[in-house]
Amino acid sequence: MNDFLTDRFDGFSENEAIVFDSVRHTYADLSRGVADWREYLDAHEVSAGQVVVLEGASSFHACAGLLALIERGAIVVPLTLLTAAKRTEFHEVAEVETVITIAADGVTRSHSRTGRSAGHELYGRLREAGVPGLVLFSSGTTGRSKATVLDFTKVLARYGAPTRPQRTLAFLNLDHIGGINTLLHTLSQGGTIVTLPERTPETVCAAIAEYGVEVLPTTPTFLNMLLISGAYQRYDLGSLGLITYGTEPMPLGTLQRLKAALPAVRFKQTYGLSELGILPTKSKADDTLWVRLGGAGFEYRIRDGVLWIRSEMAMLGYLNAPAPFDDEGFFNTQDAVETDGDYVRILGRKSEIINVAGEKVYPSEVEDVLLGLPVIAEATVSGKPSHVTGMVVKAVVKVTEPIEQRALLRQVREHCSTRLEAFKIPCIVEISESEHHNDRFKKTRSLT
Repeated sequence: MNDFLTDRFDGFSENEAIVFDSVRHTYADLSRGVADWREYLDAHEVSAGQVVVLEGASSFHACAGLLALIERGAIVVPLTLLTAAKRTEFHEVAEVETVITIAADGVTRSHSRTGRSAGHELYGRLREAGVPGLVLFSSGTTGRSKATVLDFTKVLARYGAPTRPQRTLAFLNLDHIGGINTLLHTLSQGGTIVTLPERTPETVCAAIAEYGVEVLPTTPTFLNMLLISGAYQRYDLGSLGLITYGTEPMPLGTLQRLKAALPAVRFKQTYGLSELGILPTKSKADDTLWVRLGGAGFEYRIRDGVLWIRSEMAMLGYLNAPAPFDDEGFFNTQDAVETDGDYVRILGRKSEIINVAGEKVYPSEVEDVLLGLPVIAEATVSGKPSHVTGMVVKAVVKVTEPIEQRALLRQVREHCSTRLEAFKIPCIVEISESEHHNDRFKKTRSLT
């Protein structure tokens, strides 16, 4: 099972597999790359069950290395380049035994041993079963990063026989479940992955035009940046047929503006977690946020307005936190939802709900309205303690042009007064030039 992908590559032969930094690599190249990694792992005595960090950008060689480590039966911890403090933290939490770093050129490799011996109980379960493992760290946008441990054979079991190969842009890196899913799904189908050294609206649109990208999996935050930049108007995006979005709630106004800007493109909401994998979804329509969840291998329940999911590929647990499964194996996603028959609308994390004098305010709803103001480029909403109402709504915004703060507050209140109930209107509006997202293009709520 571990090498079913590499066995499949012979049938795709000279088809393009991966484009990285303007260089096109075929499936034959990829097979040779995996073979080269086998020799490298042999030379450095990397064995099954060893906890191995694969560190670097999501290059052609990183993809080949990941496949070789899966085949070897290692427990892989894919990481991008991190700050020294974050790198040390992740290595300690994951009990990393071996570090393989791919340099900025995407080719040069280095190897080192940490001297640790990984003895976590979850690793013991993987070794006893004789299966490869995957460790993914959460983005930590609302707190400390959690380390999720997955059985890689269950991840691979989601990818069936080839049907329709497509050219897909690898927007998320290999340290994210979305990036892993994009890579494995595309390669299992004999499609082409287009990777980028940097992700900006300009570079993404240029890559779509140059390489005939058909599928763009990305985030609502990036899609909002795309609209503001106008980059989609400067390139021929005729090959693009599908944009999928997830990782955070999509503002409805942003989605509707996207549909108007790119009428020939289909939009699909996805839903997935490192802890559970990527669920099959079906959007009710391109310009709505209602989505049908589930399919083979997944079930869900809604309890007190919160989504609980049971998945066949669910994680074994966290290395550094209790796992929120119930006795039946359902996982508490902490996502508040509404329902309409078989359809669900994700409102946001329950922990992010703002309680104003007993009334609930969902940040995404307020952010959606704020983004309707031409002067606001990005908006991040949170609660601020109040001795009168318990909490009030606070908005930190990035503006499209210079504006005096008092004038901005007046515009915000006038704009929101006809679109939101009074308790949802921001009482505090701050202008900030700081980025509102992390390197995964997911909103950072700790900003506020």
